[in-house]
Amino acid sequence: MTSLKTLDLTTAGGAAWTVHAVEGPAPDGLIGRAVAATVPGEVHTDLLAAGEISDPFDGDNESKLHWIGRTRWSYRTTFSWVADSNDRQELVAEGLDTVATVTLNGRELGRTANQHRSYRFDVTGVLVAGDNELVVEFEGPVTAAEAERAKVGSWPHTNLHPYNELRKMASNFGWDWGPDVATAGIWRPIRIESWSDVRIAAVRPLARVDGTDGADGVLTTYVELDWTDGAAGEATVTIEVGGTQQSTTVAPGTGTVELVSTVAEVDVWWPRGYGEQPLYDVTVTVNDDDWHGRVGFRNVTVDVAPDNNGTPFVISVNGKPVYVRGANWIPDDAFVTRLTADTYRTSVQDAVDAGMNLLRVWGGGIYESEHFYDVCDELGILVWQDFLFACAAYSEEEPLWSEVEAEAREAVTRLSKHASLAVWNGNNENIWGYVEWGWRVPLAGRAWGAGYYLDLLPKIVAELDPRTPYSAGSPYSFDQFIHPNDDRHGTMHIWDVWNQVDYTTYRKYKPRFVSEFGFQGPPAWSTLTSVVHDAPLDPYGEQMLVHQKAFEGNLKLERGLGEHLPKWKDIDDWHWTTQLNQARAIAFGIEYFRSLFPLNTGAVVWQLNDNWPVVSWAAVDGHGIRKPLWYALKRVYADRLLTVQPREDALVVAAHNDTDEVWTTEVTVARRSTGTGGDVLAQETFAIEIAARSAAVNDLPASVAVPKDATSEYLEVRAADGTTAYWYFVEDTSLRLASDAYSASVTPTGDGYDVTVTATALAKDVALFPDRLDAAARVDSCLITLSAGESHTFHVTGTSAPAVDLGVPVLRSANDLVG
Repeated sequence: MTSLKTLDLTTAGGAAWTVHAVEGPAPDGLIGRAVAATVPGEVHTDLLAAGEISDPFDGDNESKLHWIGRTRWSYRTTFSWVADSNDRQELVAEGLDTVATVTLNGRELGRTANQHRSYRFDVTGVLVAGDNELVVEFEGPVTAAEAERAKVGSWPHTNLHPYNELRKMASNFGWDWGPDVATAGIWRPIRIESWSDVRIAAVRPLARVDGTDGADGVLTTYVELDWTDGAAGEATVTIEVGGTQQSTTVAPGTGTVELVSTVAEVDVWWPRGYGEQPLYDVTVTVNDDDWHGRVGFRNVTVDVAPDNNGTPFVISVNGKPVYVRGANWIPDDAFVTRLTADTYRTSVQDAVDAGMNLLRVWGGGIYESEHFYDVCDELGILVWQDFLFACAAYSEEEPLWSEVEAEAREAVTRLSKHASLAVWNGNNENIWGYVEWGWRVPLAGRAWGAGYYLDLLPKIVAELDPRTPYSAGSPYSFDQFIHPNDDRHGTMHIWDVWNQVDYTTYRKYKPRFVSEFGFQGPPAWSTLTSVVHDAPLDPYGEQMLVHQKAFEGNLKLERGLGEHLPKWKDIDDWHWTTQLNQARAIAFGIEYFRSLFPLNTGAVVWQLNDNWPVVSWAAVDGHGIRKPLWYALKRVYADRLLTVQPREDALVVAAHNDTDEVWTTEVTVARRSTGTGGDVLAQETFAIEIAARSAAVNDLPASVAVPKDATSEYLEVRAADGTTAYWYFVEDTSLRLASDAYSASVTPTGDGYDVTVTATALAKDVALFPDRLDAAARVDSCLITLSAGESHTFHVTGTSAPAVDLGVPVLRSANDLVG
């Protein structure tokens, strides 16, 4: 028996690739001219590296490059292969984007039509000793999608292009936060495998806990085998995990082997905030082929059993309900092949540092890189994984049905090992779309995707990953006779806020679980001005609107100010006001949702990250700078939260203790003057004792809850352990805020500088923007409210810029907008 041998055909493996335009609306001189290519990679990044195009993110270049998505592209390499004594040789392509014809030495191996799956081509007898030529030719993705629509018919969809005709990343065709840069290319590794007799086709190690802490871990491992036609002799399948080893011998032709391993007194995996994240190495060996992975032993359930309030949505891990503090995740770069293990870790760390415990991989993106799931395993971030359907109807006819089944089986098999995987979700908003978005007339009775969400996908999950719960969609009420976006049932998306109504409308709902809601704001100033070059800079400038993809987005930013904040006077005020309003809107919603606990069991904000520099709903912008929203999320996603909420005609202090310890502290509520000196006008103190993972509500007496002058008073709520909250009786446009409420001093440090702000009156939402001085500078805090006599120090790092006197627009507050 000869060992499996692999020949890496990626650029890192030594293969030299070129790409050229075959036909289409490419610029003169580019058709037929080869340029160097990187594999894995994409046409856009190859052309950019070769100097053939300008940065697609800069200015209005995006529209100038739409020809790329309508051009046919050919990737080509010549490689040398040394013949061996193995029986079979295969070309393995882990990801081709998307409609491609694969040719080796002039012979067509096959055609592909799915970015979301891998392909394996038998090249035995086609591969030759010595030089071989491999060609992968891609149809222009926009042209291919339109051609498929012309052939099989049109299904309703959002946005410009018929992305739902192809199994390709939907947002790659443009979204209301992302550029229209429809790509083509060999986007994941490609190689030659040579083997004999038997190989490991796939491994599904499903880890669970038999009981709770201190109990046994049970690992049921399914090993799928692939055999050559003339395979002779048995194969020995061995698995090692947690110091245990199991082996079995199987006859030729055996398709799947099941092995059960027990790890006594296993260390249980928990999401962050609930325990540790121990991971166990797993090795599977079949003769001379092996597979390596990691598992964490945990049990996950979702409770959707009807109760007296409707239908809950409660994710539990190892029997403990988890209050979800999460965010939606989109592809972290419009050109996903630029992402690395380090970039994924940095972005997931943004979620951890904000107090999150769940990321939802949204259905318009991709099944993410192993780097993403690995770091979620390590850091205790639960993963809600959408199947890749978003905001559209989808044909259930061939060939799409078979492609969906193939990709789903591969995705579930690949991801089922991850301890962080908590929910499989059938689609994003498609059930809601069918009910409410006017699809039924153009569909004219045709199937639209329900067969995937209600039949095919749940069956695949039940077969391949029965340990992980499945939801048919988001939003979804878990009953086909209830509107899918009913706040009383299951999961809910709240988008009338932002699109139509003021953010105070959040309080009109009593959602069981909010899996999407959001509010826009611009990226950091340095990020914005790195790509927008309008002169003068204006919210409605030509290039600014290129980087604002939402329908009437900047008008909604303006309308969304409502009575909360005044309209800006200049572009600097526009930037600060809209960033501040974004942060306040989302904080308002989350504080309210948490005040409903245990009726409400979680919130997943739209969205954590951006895939380019853009005005969007993200908390972290396309250059990785944390926006004011991120700091607001860190506050309202804290383990322990105090918030003042109106209940009927009274005010209450709601406290949510999302820890495993009893929260015992003394809370002081002071009604204070906003003016110089910040006089305490009334004060009440009470003790709270809140059990682990519980909440309580305390009524406020009229002495503090009723102001004498609402325009010049506020409530300061301060717990002895440092937890704080504030309440304002009027909006900032009516609130008397001193324009000279604070002073600032600068102190150089070894890694940057400190800025200390000291308040003489109420200083509301003080924020420092050091990237205005140096785009590399980062600050550790933001949106700090100070009562008279208090100080706060902002620590700035990552800059060699000298310390300077600070003022507007570097140091901002609500005071300088209304004072």
